[in-house]
Amino acid sequence: MAATTHTVTNQVPPLVGQDVFATDRVLSEAVERHIEPGILPVALEELGELGRAAGSAQAQKWGVQANAHPPVLRTHDRYGHRVDEVEFHPSWHRLLGHAVSAGLTDAWGRPAGHVRRAAGFLVWTQAEAGHGCPLSMTHAAVPALRTDPELAAVWEPLLTSHTYVQGLRNPREKAGVLFGMGMTEKQGGTDVRSNTTRAEPLSGEGGYLLTGHKWFCSAPMSDGFLVLAQAPGGLSCFLVPRVLPDGSRNVFLIQRLKDKLGNRSNASAEVEFDGTWARLVGEEGRGVRTIIEMVAATRLDCVVGSAGLMRQAVAQAVHHSAYRDAFGGPLIDKPLMRNVLADLALESEAATVLGMRLAAAYDADTDQERAFLRLALPAAKFWVTKRCTAVVGEALECLGGNGYVEESGMPRLLREAPLNSIWEGSGNVQALDVLRALSREPRALDAFLREVGKARGADHRLDAAIKGLLTELADLAGIEARARRLVERFALVLQGSLLVRWAPPEVADAFCASRLGGDGGAVFGTLPHSLDLASVVARARLSAG
Repeated sequence: MAATTHTVTNQVPPLVGQDVFATDRVLSEAVERHIEPGILPVALEELGELGRAAGSAQAQKWGVQANAHPPVLRTHDRYGHRVDEVEFHPSWHRLLGHAVSAGLTDAWGRPAGHVRRAAGFLVWTQAEAGHGCPLSMTHAAVPALRTDPELAAVWEPLLTSHTYVQGLRNPREKAGVLFGMGMTEKQGGTDVRSNTTRAEPLSGEGGYLLTGHKWFCSAPMSDGFLVLAQAPGGLSCFLVPRVLPDGSRNVFLIQRLKDKLGNRSNASAEVEFDGTWARLVGEEGRGVRTIIEMVAATRLDCVVGSAGLMRQAVAQAVHHSAYRDAFGGPLIDKPLMRNVLADLALESEAATVLGMRLAAAYDADTDQERAFLRLALPAAKFWVTKRCTAVVGEALECLGGNGYVEESGMPRLLREAPLNSIWEGSGNVQALDVLRALSREPRALDAFLREVGKARGADHRLDAAIKGLLTELADLAGIEARARRLVERFALVLQGSLLVRWAPPEVADAFCASRLGGDGGAVFGTLPHSLDLASVVARARLSAG
């Protein structure tokens, strides 16, 4: 065969060796916006280090290896003793260790901790998304444990540690730990109040023995878990350690690992409790109230994680189009491809700006911001996570057949994309949660309207959308059946208001025209041709930093 048949031309160079943080204009601007000047230099330095690591060839290799070699369950040792351990590829531990050392489980006690952590989570998700689950669970366990100061004093320093210690042993002998969570059961799913796992109190010990089955247990290799079970006083929250204070293993029977669509590097399990020792967290009968702040914190990670997946997918699509020639020139210069890329970039920017605004609300921790989060967080979780799958699928198509091949990395992003919409409550759960906030917490709507009102008068399409939202709220007939429509409008109005305030005019104009003004289609690439689409695409280009 002639050697000339193997000449490689018009192939796109790999997107590697980039600072994923510094070259993301939208994220960098958000960090500078939400972090006060005295803390900003340190935050930028740490995020720059993480961004360079995330864009390195080494981190990309770790991500490939962690997914090519998914976790393996070992229920017994060679002698027949139960061990119930999950083994991971070394690259999984390298990814997780790097994330922990970068502070991705540490937000609650340091200045601007939530913005710094959210930005880091968005950056590091782009290296590999699967190991984000234990990071999220560990971070989110802190507010639940704070309902019991004695427990928090023991566990919080370990949960927020920047030291990753692999393997199970007495937590008092470790410099850092990971946490998981078990709420859902076979018969109930999201309806956790139908849980049948029993918790029987031990007289004089302060502990309980659990008996039951958890259909989904997140991060089963962790050192401890927050779980829900039925105590004499009703559904309650419990801490289940894997290793007991005397060094013996707690009863934690991993029945099998789930064979999932995506998220392959991460382990999700079914777990049996059979006389499993646990410690009550909070009060008996108030388990949902105790664990709800953990759920809320993980929902924010769903938003931020989806924004990270979108950002990486759009960056790959723009990069490919900049280097790939077709029909006489680079794809990025073709009007139709530019329209598609700009539309994708709008969705990515809106997701990032919204996610970082929510993180800043956590840092502010005022009554006003907590009320704002009560409505904005489930609305954002509903909308951003659903848009993620559509964005990644369209971005994959921008690469053509190359995007459908595993080596591009795009199939892994696409398999991962639906997860955050399901995790911690799927779409209907979020929509109903918004309705619950509207009916029970009127301050939430007031806080939301105050937030979007900061942009009122700047764009007539935004003003009309806010007015339309208020009209929807004035009519409560059939509101549950209209819940998705309503929550979508909440999310779009909020995104539009943030972009009008903070994004370049060409971005805000395109978003308001297509998402709020009705001048856009049902698929990506249907923006009005008169907009400044070239500037929108240039802003999204990863190499433009």
